[in-house]
Amino acid sequence: MSDKSPLRVYVVDDEPLAVKRLTRLLKQTHRVEIVGATSDPREAVEFLSKQSVDAVFLDIQMPGMTGFELLQKLPIDPAVVFTTAFDRFALDAFEVNSIDYLLKPIEAGRLEKALIKLERIRGTPNESIRALARELTKKFPERISSRIGERVVFVEINNVTHFYAKDKLTYAATTSKDYAVDITISELEEKLDPAVFLRIHRGTLLNLHYVEEVSSWFGGGLLVRLKDGKRTELQIARDRVKAVKERLEF
Repeated sequence: MSDKSPLRVYVVDDEPLAVKRLTRLLKQTHRVEIVGATSDPREAVEFLSKQSVDAVFLDIQMPGMTGFELLQKLPIDPAVVFTTAFDRFALDAFEVNSIDYLLKPIEAGRLEKALIKLERIRGTPNESIRALARELTKKFPERISSRIGERVVFVEINNVTHFYAKDKLTYAATTSKDYAVDITISELEEKLDPAVFLRIHRGTLLNLHYVEEVSSWFGGGLLVRLKDGKRTELQIARDRVKAVKERLEF
């Protein structure tokens, strides 16, 4: 017979408003007992190292300590529901390993399904969680190489406003110069920090830190203008408009 007592859950998100909203949604389900919540990953590590919970609702991208890094610091392997604004964090792997995830903004119906899953696996050892966390805790590259004749120039990733494909080549655009790089847009999308770089077109990968403004474009698309000194304008494909709006929160 399954345990019908409320699930003991702990909420971790670096955004206090996100913590408040998720705890409110959880309380409305009447299926959980919220034993704690915090916007400080270090506080979460201290609590979870001493207290037993049925599940942790855990943000992935947090300054100072990612959700994956937090898991590695714990002496136990709690059941985890990852919460993220990004849909590229090996979500298929999460499913295979009986780990659920919720895309922000979190919907009540999707949360209900996650709780049902947690109730089903409650008490089951989840030894694969930390192994998965180790696999997914990767350092994103800080620079990329560009060959110019006999020389190799190293370009700082933070200085790249966007990557674009042209004439079967890929270029890293900076505020001063564009550099040809030996890697495809798709490969860059996999290697670079998804919290910073977003694919806005089949041949364009945008550094969100350089966005100055967004305006409407033909056919339901958008146009983004960069703060790169050149006021570069990039077209956002219609099928990427929703993702861009979610990431830039407008």
